[in-house]
Amino acid sequence: MCKSMLLLAVCFCCFKQRAVCQTRYSLDQHILMEMMESRTSGKTSVMEGISNTTEMVSLAVPLAVVAAGLIDNNKMTLKKGLYLTETAAASLFVTFGMKYAFQRSRPYSVTPGLTKVSGGSGPSFPSGHTSAAFATATSLTLAFPKWYVAVPAYAWAASVGYSRMYLGVHYPTDVLAGAVIGAGSAWLMYKANKWLFKKKPSAQELHPAF
Repeated sequence: MCKSMLLLAVCFCCFKQRAVCQTRYSLDQHILMEMMESRTSGKTSVMEGISNTTEMVSLAVPLAVVAAGLIDNNKMTLKKGLYLTETAAASLFVTFGMKYAFQRSRPYSVTPGLTKVSGGSGPSFPSGHTSAAFATATSLTLAFPKWYVAVPAYAWAASVGYSRMYLGVHYPTDVLAGAVIGAGSAWLMYKANKWLFKKKPSAQELHPAF
């Protein structure tokens, strides 16, 4: 009797967890279908344009800061540029590691009636574009803690995440995970750099960014 009750309890927990996961998955699909039904040619072009800026901005921002540090011979600016580069690399590593660990299918390949209007290949979870965008936005804000840096940076990153859902190539949960990975990578690398550089303090290195 006890063994039967134990087995029943285990089965209940397993099926309950599976039901919750299925409910979340269905909600993901429902949101994407709603977005697809509201598509217009003009908005689609805008969303494709925003999505296509991800790689360019994520590469250009760290390189520009590194170049500025080298040109001005400014060690602090150079360190910030290297921090941005490290964050991008960490985010990329974690994102692709998780993609091939979870192997989640793209929404358009398993959701009847859902069509994509942009490129998207490989596993779906998490969103690489969103991860890269939030890694850039967060690291840039931590390196240069000004509102006029943070507001446009995060507005762009959020737009990238939205565009990936609108275009039908990522689930909302893919985008949420990508945002957490990107921001988390930036925060962890920020803490690592702060710990590393505090060993050799100088007037310039006491800047609040590090």
